[in-house]
Order: sequence, then C-alpha cells, then structure tokens
Amino acid sequence: MLHPATAHFAIVLPVISLIIGLAYLVKPSEVMSKLSTRFMLASAIFIIIAFFTGKNDGGEVYMFISGEGQKLLIEHKQLGLYLAIAMGAVALVKLYGCITKTFKAELLAVVLVAFISGGVLYQGKMGGDLTYTYGSHVLKHSDGMDCLDDPEEFLEDEE
Repeated sequence: MLHPATAHFAIVLPVISLIIGLAYLVKPSEVMSKLSTRFMLASAIFIIIAFFTGKNDGGEVYMFISGEGQKLLIEHKQLGLYLAIAMGAVALVKLYGCITKTFKAELLAVVLVAFISGGVLYQGKMGGDLTYTYGSHVLKHSDGMDCLDDPEEFLEDEE
C-alpha cells in the first residue's frame, strides 16, 4: 500500500507549486522561476507515481467494494491518469519557460497548474470517499461483505 503515502505528496505539491508560481508572477526573479519549476517537476513526478501506485492498490481492492464504490474507483483512476498527463505537460511548459526565460510560457504554466490543483483536490476527495465511505483498504470493511445484497444472510449460511 504505497498509494496513500504518494497520494498525499501528489495533492500538496501542486498546491505549493501554485503558491510559489503566484509569488513568482508577483515578483519575477530567476531564483523564483527555478524554484517554481522544480516544484512543478516534483509535482508531476509524484502525481505519476501516485497514479501507478493507485493503479496497483486499486486492482487489489476493486472486487471487495460495492458497485458504487467500483464506479467511483474507475472514475478516480481515469481522473488520475488525466491529471498525471496534464501535470507532466505543464511541468514541461514551465521548464521550457524557465530555460528560455519566456515569461509568457511560465505564466501559462502557473495558470494551468491552478486548474490542475483544483482537479487534484477533487481527486483527493474522491480518494477519501473511497476509503471512508466504501472502505477500500480498511480492515474488516472491504472484506467483500459490501458486495452482497444481504451480508447477514451470508453470515448465517456460514454458521
């Protein structure tokens, strides 16, 4: 279960990137440009890592959660892929702007990371719902009983 650890970095780093990027836009300097670029690259790396660890962890828990939880898990996976691709592209735009000292490219990257940050926060909410509502990777919750129409009937049959 590496996904919870990587997911927390994947949520916070784009937000920090946005804050540093906004600081750069307010008072542009080479140091802030480089710092902002590094945070965006780290954000992209952690979102990609979170996607792959989530893909692995999601495969383990998919069959043990209810139908609604399974639908949410699929949506969570799809949004994660889109966010990973988008953040990777934005980080490359920011890197290009930093290397070539093109303010417009860096401005575009900061604006785009604002949208990605919103998406990442929504993604985090979905992950929280998967954990706390549907019990994914929660001991004695995601043990398959959710999937049954009447878990009590199943338990009575075992006795």
